[in-house]
Amino acid sequence: METISYQVNGAHRLRVLAVGTLMFCLVSLVSSHAQTLTTLYSFSGPPAGAGPDGSLIQAKDGNFYGTTGGGGPNCGVDGCGTAFKITPDGTLTTLYNFCSLPNCADGFFPFAGLIQASDDNFYGTASAGGASGMGTVFQITASGTLTTLHSFDGSDGSAPFGALVQGRDGNFYGTTNAGGAGGGGTVFKMTPTGVLTTLYNFCFQDSCDHGSSPEAGLVQGRDGNFYGTTEFGGPFRPPVGTVFKITPSGTLTTLQDFTNGNGAYPEAGLVQATDGNFYGTTRQGGPNGEGTVFKITSSGTLTTLYSFAGYPSDGGYPVAALVQAIDGNFYGTTLGGGTSSDGIIFKITPTGTLTILQTFDRSNGSDPSGGLVQTIDGSFYGTTSQGGAIGLGTIFRLIVPHDCIVCPTLQ
Repeated sequence: METISYQVNGAHRLRVLAVGTLMFCLVSLVSSHAQTLTTLYSFSGPPAGAGPDGSLIQAKDGNFYGTTGGGGPNCGVDGCGTAFKITPDGTLTTLYNFCSLPNCADGFFPFAGLIQASDDNFYGTASAGGASGMGTVFQITASGTLTTLHSFDGSDGSAPFGALVQGRDGNFYGTTNAGGAGGGGTVFKMTPTGVLTTLYNFCFQDSCDHGSSPEAGLVQGRDGNFYGTTEFGGPFRPPVGTVFKITPSGTLTTLQDFTNGNGAYPEAGLVQATDGNFYGTTRQGGPNGEGTVFKITSSGTLTTLYSFAGYPSDGGYPVAALVQAIDGNFYGTTLGGGTSSDGIIFKITPTGTLTILQTFDRSNGSDPSGGLVQTIDGSFYGTTSQGGAIGLGTIFRLIVPHDCIVCPTLQ
């Protein structure tokens, strides 16, 4: 048994890793070349934001929008979090400071990123606060007007850590990490006006063979169903997480139970690629115990594409979702590893060849817990939850030369 400690927003998270073994595919690792990383913004803490944990989105106006889990003028030294807009050249505007209402009725600690919905407004979750102190779902306009749509009360879930997704039916779908009838989190549907329906109740960790404690949001597949991960649960001991499918009406099917040998504790959501398969990461597990990248079919056949080795050879502890880029490859981040143990940005092909594109060294950021977003010019934008000029996180742009002359168009 090995205990892993890492920081998110200055708070240590402890996880216990049970080392297992499993046959795995050998893949090649190639070196990076000609990458250019620019720090666009360094967070400075209260009264500004601090510790961006979630991914950015590029909105229809061309700007990027996101959240910080800490900072802002409220809640004392560490702050309660913010929502912000940043231009592609790095001009940041704070749109909202959480816990601006008495008793933090508007929520605080928004760890997940935002989504832009069909009405052009932004929607997100705060992991704490609200009427019962257990988190909220909110809408925020591009000018910063925030409306709390739902306050969780425990019975319908608590601690929503993942981003929302707007389904094809116009409703929003998401997860909570705790609460619900079983105590292990929920999957929910919410109308744009805030009417929430619990679709599924997970039971609590060791007792929950069908998964427990989903940390990430969902993705809607081409078949209309939603796909996601749970950080804990499953039939193996210790229970180290699952991949699941759930219909819009709430019928859940477990597609894969992680065993530690093929990955453990998936904190990130999935992405459906152009080949129809889903791709994701596990924070720990694999032959080296440092996490994996995997592919899984819609019927549940899992292939481990890459197993991280950690410091100093490559990355470790990937906690963010992958993004499939215009060249057809996948791009992502790891929370740790690299030559400075501050995390990396990587590219991985659909067959598992991994390239380290950037190693963080704290001065240019550290501990990237959010994923990347690619713009139409091929650049990537992302966040680090720590490091930078003040040590409280950054927003960066990474320019990556692509080998393809005519890149495929993603659907």
